[in-house]
Amino acid sequence: MKLTRLSTTALCVALAALSLAGCTPGTSTPGDASSGSAGSTLQSVLQSGTVRVGDCLSFAPFGFYGSDGNPSGYDVDLANELATALGVKLQIIDVTSDDRIPDLQTNKVDVVFCNFTRTSQRQEQIDFTDPYVVATESLLVKKTSGIASVADLTNKSVAVVKGSTDGDIIEKLNPQANVQQYDTTSAALLAVQQGQADAMVEDSNFLTYQASLDSTLSVTSDSLVPLEYNAWGVRQGDQIWLNWLNGFLFNLNTSGGNQALYQKWFGAPMRFPLNPQY
Repeated sequence: MKLTRLSTTALCVALAALSLAGCTPGTSTPGDASSGSAGSTLQSVLQSGTVRVGDCLSFAPFGFYGSDGNPSGYDVDLANELATALGVKLQIIDVTSDDRIPDLQTNKVDVVFCNFTRTSQRQEQIDFTDPYVVATESLLVKKTSGIASVADLTNKSVAVVKGSTDGDIIEKLNPQANVQQYDTTSAALLAVQQGQADAMVEDSNFLTYQASLDSTLSVTSDSLVPLEYNAWGVRQGDQIWLNWLNGFLFNLNTSGGNQALYQKWFGAPMRFPLNPQY
């Protein structure tokens, strides 16, 4: 994956961003993330020597706790690549779908991964990078459930995660379904496995992986929404940090590093290509 080359290139992007910010006229003040490098998350990360990445560690294989008790998964590997490129230590902070935005706004994390779907409502509160993975939304059911599509969910219980877009999707496509909200994805998955919910709505990459681990489960062929280009979330107004992360993602995609990590964790190539395709 030529990590040394990727890290060097990404570091150059960081230095260039800081250099340009220092030459830009304006009235910046410390702590103002919208103006000047002194207020940028990039500057604070480089000065502190640590990047704090928020990730949902109940969302295998994106993020989970390994057998050694440490964070592991696709997102965690990407976060390690990010820290290496910055030349800093990595701190993974476990977040939930519901607290991703508040954790950014209160400066508990520098960036959030967690398979974040960009929506207009969310963009009123935070900014998003370019996408790093593409998915649709599907249904996970027991093979014996008789559920083949969203039309079969009438009077059925459907597990979704708080803070996700999935509840809204089901209420729009089948208002007669009974939406049940759970704090984490793993809790929603367990509800289906134990018969407490008839179906679950989630990211198709996640559901396909989970069905491959449990022979009693299957993913319906329904694509409930158009393709979703999932990205990383950052605080609003920090263009320097946003530019740097976009440069990092561009290098990770064009080097083949992102595709290799996806293959490692999902056991298959990315089903949906990024757009633009790299």
